Amino acid sequence: MNNKSTAVCMLCPAEFEYQSGFGNDFSSESIDGALPRGQNSPLKCPYGLYAEQISGTSFTSPRKSNQRTWLYRVKPSVTHEPFTPRVPAHEKLVSEFDGTNSAATPTQLRWKPTEIPDSPADFIDGLFTVCGAGSSYLRHGFAIHEYAANKSMENCAFCNADGDFLIVPQLGGLLITTECGRLLVLPGEIVVIPQGFRFSVDLPDVVARGYAAEIFGTHFQLPELGPIGANGLAASRDFLAPVAWFKSDPCPGFTIVQKFGGNLFTAKQDFSPFNVVAWHGNYVPYKYDLRKFCPYNTVLFDHSDPSINTVLTAPTDKPGIALLDFVIFPPRWLVAEHTFRPPYYHRNCMSEFMGLIKGEYEAKADGFLPGGASLHSCMTPHGPDTKTFEATLGVENDAPKRLPDDTLAFMFESCLIPRVCSWALEAPTRDHDYYRCWIGLKSHFS
Repeated sequence: MNNKSTAVCMLCPAEFEYQSGFGNDFSSESIDGALPRGQNSPLKCPYGLYAEQISGTSFTSPRKSNQRTWLYRVKPSVTHEPFTPRVPAHEKLVSEFDGTNSAATPTQLRWKPTEIPDSPADFIDGLFTVCGAGSSYLRHGFAIHEYAANKSMENCAFCNADGDFLIVPQLGGLLITTECGRLLVLPGEIVVIPQGFRFSVDLPDVVARGYAAEIFGTHFQLPELGPIGANGLAASRDFLAPVAWFKSDPCPGFTIVQKFGGNLFTAKQDFSPFNVVAWHGNYVPYKYDLRKFCPYNTVLFDHSDPSINTVLTAPTDKPGIALLDFVIFPPRWLVAEHTFRPPYYHRNCMSEFMGLIKGEYEAKADGFLPGGASLHSCMTPHGPDTKTFEATLGVENDAPKRLPDDTLAFMFESCLIPRVCSWALEAPTRDHDYYRCWIGLKSHFS
C-alpha cells in the first residue's frame, strides 16, 4: 500500500491531506509520475495502470457544466462477477415514490432521534428512507434518508447508481474511503459522494448517526450570490477534495454493493476498488466544514428568508426553483430592531425537512432534539412553538443577541411534494403530539 498523504490516524483530522476548491479540475498521484502526461488514455499507462473514466454528466453537456474524472488504477472496476440481488434484501430504501411504498400527508411531522441498533449494522444496513419525491429511473427527484450504525463496513464498498449523496453526520465521525482518496467527516461537517463512486464507511467513534439527502439527475452547486456580491455564504476554497490513496493487496471475496433503482445488488471481486494510484478531473467527492459558512442577516428590521443561508443547491430548469437546497442555521448575531426575531409563521410552496445536529433550534424550545427531524410539506403552516412565541413577546428590549456556538440546525428544501415512507409514519420515534406545541397559542387581539 502506498500513500503520498499523511492520513494515517482515524482520529486526527490534522493528519489528513486535502485539495481545496469547489468544482476545480484537480489532479493527484500517490506515486510520482503515475499520471499520464499530455493525454488521458495512452497505449501504455505509467506503471502498467489501467485508464478509466467516470462521467457525472453526458459527454455533450456544456463545457461549464461537464463533469468527469480519469482514474488510473491497478485493475479496472469492470473486473467482477455478475451482480445479483442482495440477500437479505434491504426493505427500507426507496428511489421511486408512489402509492405502493409511501403516502402524502399535509400534517406536520416530527421524529425523535433514531436509536442506535442493538445488533451489528454498518452504514448500508443502518440507512433508511424517510421521504422523497420523483424517480431515479426518470432522473428527477430526491430522497431523504437517515442512518444509524454501530459497525464499520468490512471488505465491501457501496456504490449509489441512483444519485448523489449529501451526508450530514450528527453523532460520531465517518472515515470515508473513496476511489479518489479518504475523507474524515465529523459532526458539523458534510460530505458529498457523487453518483457512481464506490466508497466504504468506517466508524472511528464506534457508533454513528445522521442524515443523507439524495438527488436524482443533477448535482449540487454553490448558489448564486446575487446582490450579496462576490463574497459570503460558503466559499469555494473551503471545500476539500481527497488526495490519491490506494490499496493494491489482494482482497478475496471483496463485495461491491450497488444501489440501483432503490434496490441493492452485490458482486464479488478479488481486489479492492480503492486501487486508484492517480487521478485527475472535476467529478470528485468532497467535504465542507459548516463552521466556515459566512452567514448574512437582517441588520435593521424584519427576518430574512432562510434561503439566505443556503450552502449548496441542486437547481431545476426553472430559475430560482430548487430540486433541493441544503440550508443551515448556524450560530450568529440577531440584531433586528422592533422585530420578532425567530422565524415567522408561514406556509410555503416548498417542502421543508429539518434536522438538528446539536443544541437547540431557535424556533422550537422543546421537543426538537439533536438527531431528530421534522417535515413541513407544501403549504402546511408552521412556525415557532408556543413557548418560543411567548418568551419572545416577553423580551423587554431588542438588544443584540448571539445564538450560542453549540447550536446547529439544517434544512433540506424542495419544490417537489414529498411522500413519506410507511415505516417513517409508523416509527416509534414519531412524535404524535407534535401538533400540541402550537395548541397553546392564544389570541392577543385587543
